[in-house]
Amino acid sequence: MEKRQKIQYELAFEGEGRGEAPRAPEEGIEATTVKLGTESQANTDKLIEEVCEKENVKEALKRVKANAGAAGVDGMSVKELPEYLRENWPRLKEQLLSGTYRPQPVRRVEIPKSGGGTRKLGIPTVVDRFVQQAVLQVLQERWDPTFSEYSYGFRPGRSAHQAVEKAQEYIQQGYDWVVDLDLEKFFDRVNHDVLMSRVARRVSDKRMLKLIRGFLNSGAMENGLVGSTDEGTPQGGPLSPLLSNLLLDDLDRELEQRGHRFVRYADDCAPRAHLNIECGAVQEMKEGPSKPTYRRRLQTAPSCVG
Repeated sequence: MEKRQKIQYELAFEGEGRGEAPRAPEEGIEATTVKLGTESQANTDKLIEEVCEKENVKEALKRVKANAGAAGVDGMSVKELPEYLRENWPRLKEQLLSGTYRPQPVRRVEIPKSGGGTRKLGIPTVVDRFVQQAVLQVLQERWDPTFSEYSYGFRPGRSAHQAVEKAQEYIQQGYDWVVDLDLEKFFDRVNHDVLMSRVARRVSDKRMLKLIRGFLNSGAMENGLVGSTDEGTPQGGPLSPLLSNLLLDDLDRELEQRGHRFVRYADDCAPRAHLNIECGAVQEMKEGPSKPTYRRRLQTAPSCVG
């Protein structure tokens, strides 16, 4: 019985063949507004075909099942996902290839933060998580090697332990002042147009651009009501960390250009400075201000260290 189900599952992912994908509709598709060189967008016009490849979707299902997690707005559990895909994968694949797939709203929940307060999460449906995971696997393979070596959060083969080790290395080199940069509510305030402009620099497949924009604008259900999402990349979906790293890569390059020693883990960043560097923020550190003043001062003047 198990063997027969496995065969049915694999056949469902085979799809209808590998002919030409249906042409994506023009209306509502993200436009690339910046003229870019061919190097940055090389071989990115058929990314959705890669997303729908049999091995990629099998790996995506495996990852979603391993991560488990709560149901989204439709109430479907992770355990129900394999059976759903056995019956609906051909239709879902056609929607992805034609650019007509529409993500559902995320389910908004709040969880307590270790330092007090709460953090908002957006829980996508398990089908949307599956699609996001399949997209993530294709994009991360291309994008991750281009990110800064000082970025450690949510990247393959990198960890918080490595970030700490790098910070300790800076201390041993004599960089004793630590400036803690914490981008307040970063995931909630990401500008969609700015983010999509960064994606469009690397992606020429308009169906992929439309799909990512769809995830960003899918809306959120809270207390039974669905509201629009005009900004932010909701934490809770597989794709959000990659999109955040893409946007924050601009910060990494700016810090590198200024010659700072730093490590970044997601939206937390800690540049270091030698003791002989003087500026208003460092002086406040010496005088021992209260923590709120300390953090506010450093957030508004992070460029004073080198």
